[in-house]
Amino acid sequence: MTLDETAKRRLADIVALAPTKNRELQDRWDMDSGSEVHQFLESELKDYYYRNEDSLICATPEGRQLVQDAGLVDGTDDDQHVTVPPIQARILDVIAGPDEETQSVVSVYHALEDAGHGDYEVDDVRSALHSLVEKGVLERVRKTVPTFRLAVERSELAVDELE
Repeated sequence: MTLDETAKRRLADIVALAPTKNRELQDRWDMDSGSEVHQFLESELKDYYYRNEDSLICATPEGRQLVQDAGLVDGTDDDQHVTVPPIQARILDVIAGPDEETQSVVSVYHALEDAGHGDYEVDDVRSALHSLVEKGVLERVRKTVPTFRLAVERSELAVDELE
């Protein structure tokens, strides 16, 4: 399957955001609905994406290689290099480190407010935290409520923010 430039750029978005949701791609691609995203995925990228066990969208190894070969994403063996939406980048700035006490969703929400980023809803913070767990940079610790902290040292984490 040969991809046009738009499809390649969108596949690069999936690689950068994975694991991701229809909603994140809808916002990124300026589409009107999740159905429109699904239709594009199935018609243009069917061979290059899959849904993981949590139904989140990921690129296949072939899809990742295709966009790396096209120079649309950097090929790296460094699993600690992530490209994330702004809310996730801000969370990574304020979340507890790997040796610190874990934080609840509400605690992270308040840390964002304290850092001057009070324009997010609690549900947005919760969703972003779970996405960062899926990316492997946060650790989820189950207590009475799920709590979170960095899974890697902050100094070993390179973060690029999506525009």
